[in-house]
Amino acid sequence: MADCCATIDVPLSAQKHEGEKRMAREMSSHESNSTGGVTQGCPGRAADKFVLAVAPMAGITHSAFRRLLTELGGCDQIYTEMLAGTALLGERPDSPYLKRHPGDGKVIYQLLLRDANRIEPIVDRLRSCLPDGLDLNCACPAARVRRVGGGSDLFDDAPRLEAVLRELRRVWTGPLSVKVRLGRDSSDGWREAFLDRLRLIRDCGVNSLSINLRFAADRLTRPARHELLPWVCAEAGVPVTANGDITGPETVAAHPERFAACAGLMLGRMAVVRPWVFAAWRGGGADYAAPDLAGVWRRLVTLVREDFEPEKAFRPIRLFTCWYSRNFAFGNTLFGRVCYAPDLETLLARTEAFLAKNPAVADNPSMRDF
Repeated sequence: MADCCATIDVPLSAQKHEGEKRMAREMSSHESNSTGGVTQGCPGRAADKFVLAVAPMAGITHSAFRRLLTELGGCDQIYTEMLAGTALLGERPDSPYLKRHPGDGKVIYQLLLRDANRIEPIVDRLRSCLPDGLDLNCACPAARVRRVGGGSDLFDDAPRLEAVLRELRRVWTGPLSVKVRLGRDSSDGWREAFLDRLRLIRDCGVNSLSINLRFAADRLTRPARHELLPWVCAEAGVPVTANGDITGPETVAAHPERFAACAGLMLGRMAVVRPWVFAAWRGGGADYAAPDLAGVWRRLVTLVREDFEPEKAFRPIRLFTCWYSRNFAFGNTLFGRVCYAPDLETLLARTEAFLAKNPAVADNPSMRDF
Protein backbone atom coordinates (compact mmCIF):
# COMPACT_ATOMS: atom_id res chain seq x y z
CA MET A 1 0.00 0.00 0.00
CA ALA A 2 1.08 3.61 -0.40
CA ASP A 3 3.20 5.29 2.23
CA CYS A 4 2.23 8.96 2.05
CA CYS A 5 -0.71 11.03 3.21
CA ALA A 6 -1.95 13.32 5.93
CA THR A 7 -3.09 11.89 9.23
CA ILE A 8 -6.79 12.41 9.91
CA ASP A 9 -7.62 13.33 13.48
CA VAL A 10 -11.14 12.19 14.43
CA PRO A 11 -12.42 12.89 17.95
CA LEU A 12 -13.76 10.00 19.97
CA SER A 13 -17.26 11.22 20.65
CA ALA A 14 -19.64 9.38 22.94
CA GLN A 15 -22.09 9.19 20.06
CA LYS A 16 -19.62 7.31 17.88
CA HIS A 17 -18.75 4.93 20.69
CA GLU A 18 -22.43 4.20 21.25
CA GLY A 19 -22.85 3.49 17.54
CA GLU A 20 -19.90 1.10 17.64
CA LYS A 21 -21.32 -0.69 20.67
CA ARG A 22 -24.65 -1.08 18.91
CA MET A 23 -22.94 -2.61 15.86
CA ALA A 24 -21.08 -5.04 18.12
CA ARG A 25 -24.31 -6.13 19.83
CA GLU A 26 -26.06 -6.58 16.48
CA MET A 27 -23.15 -8.56 15.06
CA SER A 28 -22.99 -10.92 18.04
CA SER A 29 -26.77 -11.33 18.03
CA HIS A 30 -26.91 -12.08 14.30
CA GLU A 31 -24.07 -14.58 14.40
CA SER A 32 -25.38 -16.29 17.51
CA ASN A 33 -28.85 -16.56 15.99
CA SER A 34 -27.38 -18.04 12.84
CA THR A 35 -26.25 -21.05 14.84
CA GLY A 36 -29.03 -21.12 17.42
CA GLY A 37 -31.11 -24.25 17.38
CA VAL A 38 -29.10 -25.94 14.64
CA THR A 39 -25.74 -26.62 16.19
CA GLN A 40 -26.76 -30.13 17.18
CA GLY A 41 -28.36 -32.72 14.93
CA CYS A 42 -29.02 -30.36 12.03
CA PRO A 43 -26.35 -31.05 9.41
CA GLY A 44 -28.37 -29.88 6.40
CA ARG A 45 -28.31 -26.15 7.10
CA ALA A 46 -29.39 -23.85 4.28
CA ALA A 47 -26.96 -21.24 2.96
CA ASP A 48 -29.04 -18.39 4.36
CA LYS A 49 -28.34 -19.72 7.87
CA PHE A 50 -24.63 -18.98 7.44
CA VAL A 51 -22.97 -15.60 7.31
CA LEU A 52 -21.19 -15.78 3.94
CA ALA A 53 -17.98 -13.75 3.77
CA VAL A 54 -15.07 -13.01 1.45
CA ALA A 55 -11.65 -13.45 3.01
CA PRO A 56 -9.08 -10.64 3.14
CA MET A 57 -6.82 -11.05 0.10
CA ALA A 58 -3.83 -8.86 -0.72
CA GLY A 59 -4.25 -6.96 -3.95
CA ILE A 60 -7.81 -8.25 -4.43
CA THR A 61 -10.39 -7.10 -1.86
CA HIS A 62 -10.13 -3.39 -2.65
CA SER A 63 -13.22 -1.29 -3.31
CA ALA A 64 -13.28 -2.05 -7.06
CA PHE A 65 -13.55 -5.79 -6.43
CA ARG A 66 -16.06 -5.26 -3.64
CA ARG A 67 -18.32 -3.29 -6.00
CA LEU A 68 -18.02 -5.99 -8.66
CA LEU A 69 -19.00 -8.62 -6.12
CA THR A 70 -22.03 -6.58 -5.02
CA GLU A 71 -23.15 -6.08 -8.61
CA LEU A 72 -23.04 -9.85 -9.10
CA GLY A 73 -25.20 -10.58 -6.07
CA GLY A 74 -22.93 -9.80 -3.14
CA CYS A 75 -22.37 -11.60 0.15
CA ASP A 76 -22.95 -10.82 3.82
CA GLN A 77 -19.56 -9.25 4.51
CA ILE A 78 -16.23 -8.72 2.82
CA TYR A 79 -12.85 -8.05 4.40
CA THR A 80 -10.37 -5.51 3.13
CA GLU A 81 -6.91 -6.70 2.27
CA MET A 82 -4.59 -6.75 5.28
CA LEU A 83 -3.74 -3.12 6.15
CA ALA A 84 -0.43 -2.39 7.88
CA GLY A 85 -1.42 -0.34 10.91
CA THR A 86 1.37 2.23 11.06
CA ALA A 87 1.28 2.74 7.27
CA LEU A 88 -2.36 3.81 7.57
CA LEU A 89 -1.26 6.95 9.38
CA GLY A 90 0.35 8.20 6.17
CA GLU A 91 -2.29 7.03 3.72
CA ARG A 92 -4.12 9.51 1.47
CA PRO A 93 -7.83 10.04 2.26
CA ASP A 94 -8.70 8.91 -1.29
CA SER A 95 -6.40 5.89 -1.19
CA PRO A 96 -7.88 2.91 -3.13
CA TYR A 97 -6.90 0.75 -0.15
CA LEU A 98 -9.12 2.73 2.22
CA LYS A 99 -11.86 4.27 0.10
CA ARG A 100 -15.33 2.92 0.41
CA HIS A 101 -18.24 3.32 -2.01
CA PRO A 102 -21.96 2.84 -1.29
CA GLY A 103 -21.88 -0.31 -3.42
CA ASP A 104 -19.17 -2.00 -1.36
CA GLY A 105 -21.55 -3.87 0.93
CA LYS A 106 -20.67 -4.62 4.56
CA VAL A 107 -16.92 -4.04 4.94
CA ILE A 108 -14.66 -5.30 7.72
CA TYR A 109 -11.27 -3.57 7.82
CA GLN A 110 -8.47 -5.98 8.66
CA LEU A 111 -5.39 -4.73 10.48
CA LEU A 112 -1.82 -6.00 10.59
CA LEU A 113 -0.42 -5.04 14.00
CA ARG A 114 2.67 -6.22 15.83
CA ASP A 115 2.34 -4.37 19.16
CA ALA A 116 -0.01 -2.09 21.09
CA ASN A 117 1.80 1.12 20.14
CA ARG A 118 -0.20 3.78 18.28
CA ILE A 119 -3.34 1.68 18.03
CA GLU A 120 -5.56 4.60 19.02
CA PRO A 121 -4.48 6.89 16.15
CA ILE A 122 -4.61 3.93 13.76
CA VAL A 123 -8.23 3.20 14.72
CA ASP A 124 -9.07 6.91 14.61
CA ARG A 125 -7.66 7.00 11.07
CA LEU A 126 -10.17 4.31 10.04
CA ARG A 127 -13.25 5.90 11.60
CA SER A 128 -13.84 8.13 8.58
CA CYS A 129 -14.18 4.94 6.49
CA LEU A 130 -17.18 3.92 8.63
CA PRO A 131 -16.04 0.31 9.05
CA ASP A 132 -18.68 -2.27 9.86
CA GLY A 133 -16.08 -3.95 12.04
CA LEU A 134 -12.36 -4.33 12.65
CA ASP A 135 -10.43 -7.57 12.32
CA LEU A 136 -6.97 -8.41 13.64
CA ASN A 137 -4.85 -10.63 11.42
CA CYS A 138 -3.26 -13.40 13.47
CA ALA A 139 -3.19 -15.90 10.61
CA CYS A 140 -0.87 -14.72 7.85
CA PRO A 141 2.06 -17.19 7.56
CA ALA A 142 4.11 -15.14 5.08
CA ALA A 143 7.75 -14.84 6.13
CA ARG A 144 7.86 -11.08 5.54
CA VAL A 145 4.86 -10.63 7.88
CA ARG A 146 6.18 -12.95 10.56
CA ARG A 147 9.59 -11.24 10.50
CA VAL A 148 8.03 -7.97 11.67
CA GLY A 149 6.02 -9.74 14.38
CA GLY A 150 2.62 -9.70 12.67
CA GLY A 151 0.15 -12.31 11.49
CA SER A 152 0.71 -15.81 12.84
CA ASP A 153 3.80 -14.63 14.75
CA LEU A 154 1.56 -12.40 16.89
CA PHE A 155 -0.67 -15.41 17.57
CA ASP A 156 2.39 -17.29 18.87
CA ASP A 157 3.20 -14.56 21.42
CA ALA A 158 0.44 -14.58 24.06
CA PRO A 159 1.57 -11.51 26.09
CA ARG A 160 1.96 -9.37 22.97
CA LEU A 161 -1.34 -10.61 21.56
CA GLU A 162 -3.15 -9.78 24.79
CA ALA A 163 -1.71 -6.26 24.86
CA VAL A 164 -2.82 -5.63 21.27
CA LEU A 165 -6.33 -7.00 21.81
CA ARG A 166 -6.93 -5.12 25.05
CA GLU A 167 -5.85 -1.84 23.47
CA LEU A 168 -7.98 -2.50 20.39
CA ARG A 169 -10.97 -3.24 22.58
CA ARG A 170 -10.35 -0.10 24.62
CA VAL A 171 -10.36 2.28 21.64
CA TRP A 172 -12.83 0.43 19.38
CA THR A 173 -16.21 -0.52 20.85
CA GLY A 174 -17.70 -1.78 17.60
CA PRO A 175 -17.57 -5.35 16.24
CA LEU A 176 -14.09 -6.82 16.75
CA SER A 177 -12.96 -10.11 15.26
CA VAL A 178 -9.71 -12.05 14.95
CA LYS A 179 -8.53 -14.26 12.09
CA VAL A 180 -6.34 -17.17 13.18
CA ARG A 181 -4.86 -20.51 12.18
CA LEU A 182 -4.43 -23.57 14.39
CA GLY A 183 -0.96 -22.50 15.50
CA ARG A 184 2.59 -22.65 14.23
CA ASP A 185 2.69 -26.39 13.45
CA SER A 186 1.29 -29.73 14.59
CA SER A 187 4.02 -30.54 17.09
CA ASP A 188 3.12 -31.86 20.56
CA GLY A 189 1.16 -29.41 22.67
CA TRP A 190 -0.47 -27.47 19.82
CA ARG A 191 -3.98 -28.15 21.12
CA GLU A 192 -3.22 -26.78 24.57
CA ALA A 193 -1.59 -23.69 23.08
CA PHE A 194 -4.55 -23.14 20.77
CA LEU A 195 -7.06 -23.44 23.62
CA ASP A 196 -5.01 -20.95 25.63
CA ARG A 197 -5.25 -18.43 22.75
CA LEU A 198 -9.00 -19.01 22.48
CA ARG A 199 -9.39 -18.17 26.17
CA LEU A 200 -7.28 -15.07 25.74
CA ILE A 201 -9.26 -13.90 22.72
CA ARG A 202 -12.53 -14.46 24.54
CA ASP A 203 -11.36 -12.73 27.71
CA CYS A 204 -10.28 -9.64 25.75
CA GLY A 205 -13.83 -9.04 24.54
CA VAL A 206 -13.52 -10.19 20.93
CA ASN A 207 -16.92 -10.68 19.32
CA SER A 208 -16.15 -13.38 16.78
CA LEU A 209 -13.43 -15.54 15.28
CA SER A 210 -12.56 -16.72 11.78
CA ILE A 211 -10.20 -19.62 11.36
CA ASN A 212 -8.24 -21.09 8.49
CA LEU A 213 -8.10 -24.78 9.44
CA ARG A 214 -4.37 -25.05 8.75
CA PHE A 215 -1.16 -24.45 10.67
CA ALA A 216 1.11 -21.57 9.73
CA ALA A 217 3.68 -24.08 8.51
CA ASP A 218 1.10 -25.48 6.05
CA ARG A 219 0.70 -22.17 4.23
CA LEU A 220 -1.79 -23.17 1.48
CA THR A 221 -0.18 -26.47 0.53
CA ARG A 222 -2.06 -28.81 2.86
CA PRO A 223 -5.84 -29.37 2.77
CA ALA A 224 -7.75 -27.54 5.49
CA ARG A 225 -8.63 -29.70 8.49
CA HIS A 226 -12.41 -29.29 8.44
CA GLU A 227 -12.79 -32.28 10.72
CA LEU A 228 -11.57 -30.06 13.59
CA LEU A 229 -14.39 -27.52 13.18
CA PRO A 230 -16.84 -29.07 15.70
CA TRP A 231 -14.11 -29.03 18.35
CA VAL A 232 -13.08 -25.44 17.55
CA CYS A 233 -16.69 -24.21 17.64
CA ALA A 234 -17.35 -25.98 20.94
CA GLU A 235 -14.27 -24.47 22.59
CA ALA A 236 -14.26 -20.95 21.11
CA GLY A 237 -17.02 -19.37 23.19
CA VAL A 238 -17.69 -16.87 20.37
CA PRO A 239 -19.24 -17.32 16.90
CA VAL A 240 -16.84 -19.04 14.49
CA THR A 241 -16.46 -18.54 10.74
CA ALA A 242 -14.73 -21.37 8.87
CA ASN A 243 -12.13 -20.60 6.20
CA GLY A 244 -9.87 -22.68 3.98
CA ASP A 245 -10.77 -24.89 0.99
CA ILE A 246 -14.41 -23.79 1.00
CA THR A 247 -15.50 -23.38 -2.61
CA GLY A 248 -19.28 -23.46 -2.42
CA PRO A 249 -22.26 -25.48 -1.17
CA GLU A 250 -20.67 -28.73 -2.33
CA THR A 251 -17.98 -28.32 0.35
CA VAL A 252 -20.62 -28.21 3.09
CA ALA A 253 -22.77 -30.91 1.50
CA ALA A 254 -19.86 -33.37 1.48
CA HIS A 255 -19.56 -33.25 5.30
CA PRO A 256 -22.44 -31.16 6.71
CA GLU A 257 -21.82 -32.34 10.27
CA ARG A 258 -18.44 -30.59 10.27
CA PHE A 259 -19.97 -27.18 9.51
CA ALA A 260 -23.20 -27.41 11.52
CA ALA A 261 -21.92 -25.39 14.47
CA CYS A 262 -20.33 -22.61 12.38
CA ALA A 263 -21.80 -19.13 12.36
CA GLY A 264 -20.27 -18.33 8.99
CA LEU A 265 -18.32 -19.54 5.99
CA MET A 266 -15.48 -17.54 4.43
CA LEU A 267 -14.45 -18.02 0.81
CA GLY A 268 -11.13 -16.84 -0.58
CA ARG A 269 -9.78 -17.81 -3.98
CA MET A 270 -13.06 -19.13 -5.38
CA ALA A 271 -14.67 -15.73 -4.75
CA VAL A 272 -12.02 -14.21 -7.02
CA VAL A 273 -12.28 -16.86 -9.72
CA ARG A 274 -16.08 -16.72 -9.68
CA PRO A 275 -17.30 -13.52 -8.00
CA TRP A 276 -20.88 -14.66 -8.58
CA VAL A 277 -20.38 -17.74 -6.38
CA PHE A 278 -22.58 -16.37 -3.58
CA ALA A 279 -25.42 -15.48 -5.94
CA ALA A 280 -25.27 -19.00 -7.37
CA TRP A 281 -25.15 -20.49 -3.87
CA ARG A 282 -28.25 -18.70 -2.67
CA GLY A 283 -30.03 -18.01 -5.91
CA GLY A 284 -30.66 -21.25 -7.74
CA GLY A 285 -27.83 -23.73 -7.44
CA ALA A 286 -27.59 -25.86 -10.57
CA ASP A 287 -30.23 -23.70 -12.27
CA TYR A 288 -28.22 -20.52 -11.81
CA ALA A 289 -27.14 -18.94 -15.11
CA ALA A 290 -23.58 -17.63 -14.79
CA PRO A 291 -22.95 -14.12 -16.15
CA ASP A 292 -20.97 -13.42 -19.29
CA LEU A 293 -17.36 -14.14 -18.31
CA ALA A 294 -15.85 -11.57 -20.64
CA GLY A 295 -18.29 -8.95 -19.38
CA VAL A 296 -17.37 -9.62 -15.75
CA TRP A 297 -13.66 -9.23 -16.52
CA ARG A 298 -14.23 -5.98 -18.44
CA ARG A 299 -16.34 -4.59 -15.59
CA LEU A 300 -13.54 -5.26 -13.09
CA VAL A 301 -11.09 -3.45 -15.37
CA THR A 302 -13.42 -0.45 -15.52
CA LEU A 303 -13.88 -0.33 -11.73
CA VAL A 304 -10.15 -0.61 -11.04
CA ARG A 305 -9.40 2.22 -13.46
CA GLU A 306 -11.96 4.37 -11.66
CA ASP A 307 -10.19 3.89 -8.32
CA PHE A 308 -6.50 3.55 -9.16
CA GLU A 309 -4.15 5.98 -10.83
CA PRO A 310 -3.12 4.74 -14.31
CA GLU A 311 0.33 3.59 -13.19
CA LYS A 312 -1.16 1.73 -10.21
CA ALA A 313 -4.00 -0.05 -12.04
CA PHE A 314 -1.74 -2.63 -13.72
CA ARG A 315 -1.02 -4.74 -10.63
CA PRO A 316 -4.60 -5.30 -9.36
CA ILE A 317 -5.89 -6.00 -12.89
CA ARG A 318 -3.09 -8.47 -13.57
CA LEU A 319 -3.61 -10.24 -10.25
CA PHE A 320 -7.36 -10.57 -10.80
CA THR A 321 -6.90 -11.77 -14.38
CA CYS A 322 -4.41 -14.44 -13.32
CA TRP A 323 -6.95 -15.91 -10.92
CA TYR A 324 -9.88 -15.36 -13.27
CA SER A 325 -8.11 -17.35 -15.99
CA ARG A 326 -8.98 -20.51 -14.03
CA ASN A 327 -12.52 -20.23 -15.36
CA PHE A 328 -11.33 -21.47 -18.74
CA ALA A 329 -10.46 -24.99 -19.84
CA PHE A 330 -7.15 -23.73 -21.21
CA GLY A 331 -6.77 -20.91 -18.74
CA ASN A 332 -3.08 -21.64 -18.33
CA THR A 333 -2.60 -20.08 -21.78
CA LEU A 334 -4.17 -16.82 -20.64
CA PHE A 335 -2.32 -17.01 -17.33
CA GLY A 336 1.04 -17.20 -19.09
CA ARG A 337 0.26 -14.33 -21.44
CA VAL A 338 -0.94 -12.09 -18.62
CA CYS A 339 1.68 -13.02 -16.06
CA TYR A 340 4.49 -11.81 -18.33
CA ALA A 341 2.71 -8.79 -19.82
CA PRO A 342 5.07 -5.80 -19.48
CA ASP A 343 2.34 -3.18 -19.08
CA LEU A 344 -1.40 -2.67 -18.75
CA GLU A 345 -2.13 -2.04 -22.41
CA THR A 346 -0.39 -5.27 -23.39
CA LEU A 347 -2.28 -7.16 -20.71
CA LEU A 348 -5.63 -5.80 -21.91
CA ALA A 349 -4.86 -6.58 -25.55
CA ARG A 350 -3.73 -10.14 -24.79
CA THR A 351 -6.80 -10.85 -22.67
CA GLU A 352 -9.20 -9.44 -25.24
CA ALA A 353 -7.55 -11.57 -27.93
CA PHE A 354 -8.00 -14.67 -25.76
CA LEU A 355 -11.65 -13.87 -25.01
CA ALA A 356 -12.41 -13.15 -28.68
CA LYS A 357 -11.89 -16.84 -29.44
CA ASN A 358 -14.83 -17.82 -27.17
CA PRO A 359 -12.67 -20.14 -25.03
CA ALA A 360 -14.22 -23.23 -23.46
CA VAL A 361 -15.27 -22.79 -19.83
CA ALA A 362 -14.00 -25.16 -17.13
CA ASP A 363 -16.66 -27.02 -15.17
CA ASN A 364 -14.63 -26.96 -11.97
CA PRO A 365 -11.90 -24.29 -11.82
CA SER A 366 -8.60 -25.50 -10.48
CA MET A 367 -7.40 -23.83 -7.29
CA ARG A 368 -3.89 -25.16 -7.82
CA ASP A 369 -1.15 -22.88 -9.12
CA PHE A 370 -0.59 -23.10 -12.85
